[in-house]
Amino acid sequence: MKYSKATNYALHTMVYLTLAPKGNAVGVEQLAKVQDLSPTYLSKILTKLVKAGLIESNPGVNGGYSILKRAHTISFLDVIQAIEGQTTLFSCSLEHDDLSRNDDCLIEQVMAEAEAKMREDLNSKYIVDIAKIMKEKKEK
Repeated sequence: MKYSKATNYALHTMVYLTLAPKGNAVGVEQLAKVQDLSPTYLSKILTKLVKAGLIESNPGVNGGYSILKRAHTISFLDVIQAIEGQTTLFSCSLEHDDLSRNDDCLIEQVMAEAEAKMREDLNSKYIVDIAKIMKEKKEK
């Protein structure tokens, strides 16, 4: 199982924005420079995060991006789903008439159960908690 690079950059961006001083918007150029990315590529990721309601875009000379007020409730799953969507990771493409009584793929059932556990775990991990740990390490 592997998430896209966009998800990797989105998670790092969310932590960076969480650590930014409250009330200060961070420009796309600064966010891109921190991660050694093209501002154009990062803008596409930021657009998805804005559409998901995780960050806001502030136009103007001193504009940029900032975390919305509910930063303490943003989970890893929220960010992942903003980038990857909410589709399942596994979908059976075979017909199993002879393997089960109700035509359900037993393999898909196992995979769906594992995905549900993973989603539950990612939904219980918050961006703000990672940001706090990073801040504490930086201060030492």
